[in-house]
Amino acid sequence: MTEKDTYKTITKPSAEVLFKDKNSKFFGYTFPVKTEDEAKIHIEALRKQHHSARHWCYAYQLGIQENQYQFRVNDDGEPNNSAGMPIYGQIQSFEVTNILIVIVRYFGGVKLGVGGLINAYKTAAQMALEASKIVEKTINQEIQLKFEYKDMNKVMRVIKEKDLKIINQTLELSCLINISVRLKNIKNVVETFEGIYGVELKFLNE
Repeated sequence: MTEKDTYKTITKPSAEVLFKDKNSKFFGYTFPVKTEDEAKIHIEALRKQHHSARHWCYAYQLGIQENQYQFRVNDDGEPNNSAGMPIYGQIQSFEVTNILIVIVRYFGGVKLGVGGLINAYKTAAQMALEASKIVEKTINQEIQLKFEYKDMNKVMRVIKEKDLKIINQTLELSCLINISVRLKNIKNVVETFEGIYGVELKFLNE
């Protein structure tokens, strides 16, 4: 079984969406995020933008490999699990990560009940995701190649044959090239470079 080496995410915020139920308004937003701090910045900005709203409920998921996902949900004063979890359920349903969804609620004077809230937050989150452009990306590992200048042709030939992306390079007497390798191709690429005498490999964190 090969390890999954793709993930789905968004590259830019969605347009604002609006779901209404019994005079309550639910404004939905999605944002691409990679850290908790980024998520906090977007949430605070929406609190200022919608300063007269009643609730700012959200869910986010970070990480690009399933066994490393981090997520958080927040009901922001709504009954337990009536807002954050329905929003997060849509993140799971659409199989996206590195994403924040915020639903801003203006209370319309009529209580919706827990069932109504769950449906409203789920629907607003679904609408926000449908308004987003979801893209599939590959999970890549950065590898540093260290070699002598005399081995340049051999190294560059492998990079060209295997269509590897060069991230940066220092070509002097002793050369350093950082390449990005898709997860599923790492074993093959590493074995090829290890077969070239004098080439040292170092795995770098993305």
